[in-house]
Amino acid sequence: MPSQIAKDAEIFQNHISNVLRQLREHELIECINPEVGKGRLYRLTDKGEKVSENL
Repeated sequence: MPSQIAKDAEIFQNHISNVLRQLREHELIECINPEVGKGRLYRLTDKGEKVSENL
């Protein structure tokens, strides 16, 4: 969840939200529960998996 990522990384949650939006736009992640307004969960797409292997 974005709030947990922000807490763990000690980064403002609005910054995490912006990064997640950009990753979605590049089809690197997808939301697995888009129907909820709060507490959304994300996972890497196949494309995101390939990119992460090269990091």
